[in-house]
Amino acid sequence: MRASVGDRLLVHGRTVGQHDRNAEVIEVLGPDGSPPYRVRFEDGHETLMSPGPDTVVQHLAEE
Repeated sequence: MRASVGDRLLVHGRTVGQHDRNAEVIEVLGPDGSPPYRVRFEDGHETLMSPGPDTVVQHLAEE
């Protein structure tokens, strides 16, 4: 997985009834765009994240 600052991560819900979540990549801590990433979710919560297989990168250039 590769991401850049400004890209969005779409984290799919893992269980029935759990909503998908969107996060903006605000810092890339791994080499060459690899995880971990510091992200900010839509509600303002910031965290360090190493995305799993339930996450899709939406590159800024694609939007």
